[in-house]
Amino acid sequence: MSLESSAGRPRRLLDDPAAMRAFAHPIRLALHELLMRAGATTAAEAGRQVGISQALASYHLRQLAKYGFVEQAAARDDRERPWKATESTQVWDDGESGPEQAAARSLLEQVIAERALSRLVEWQQRRRDEPEPWRGSGGVSNLLVYATPEEFTALAAAIEGLLEPLTARIDDPSARPGGARPVLLTWLSVPLPPTDSGD
Repeated sequence: MSLESSAGRPRRLLDDPAAMRAFAHPIRLALHELLMRAGATTAAEAGRQVGISQALASYHLRQLAKYGFVEQAAARDDRERPWKATESTQVWDDGESGPEQAAARSLLEQVIAERALSRLVEWQQRRRDEPEPWRGSGGVSNLLVYATPEEFTALAAAIEGLLEPLTARIDDPSARPGGARPVLLTWLSVPLPPTDSGD
């Protein structure tokens, strides 16, 4: 299901378990991210960028297209068939889902978290070689807060609002100021069980 953000940018509500499982693949997530960053890209170019063969890139791009995550872009010539991402943002909600959707959501969240941890390790290995302004930018924050479900929902909406001008630059490269570069933000929130004291 397609939605719009507060700024009118397309985003997708993932409520189909089959689509969620299809998206929950490290190569497909990498290809989708590449299309968001690089724009329309052929399978050959995507394969080189992601480090896989053109045939494997073509297969995974077709799987992404089957579930509406990517589509064919306007061809530059008769030989090239570039692909582009359909939406830059996907959201999902487990509110009233059944067991199949809950399992698909868990799988997708696990793959995204594992991929984010892998990217963190890569960052840690190259952080010393980064320009000074960027060295202190990446990393992990670990906070404990007390909140009601309503307060946490409001917090998530407030964060999304703060990020909206930055995420809008995905679709509009001309809006990116000099020195801007892609930054992966993966937000993990884990409601903890109460302690014996009932907090």
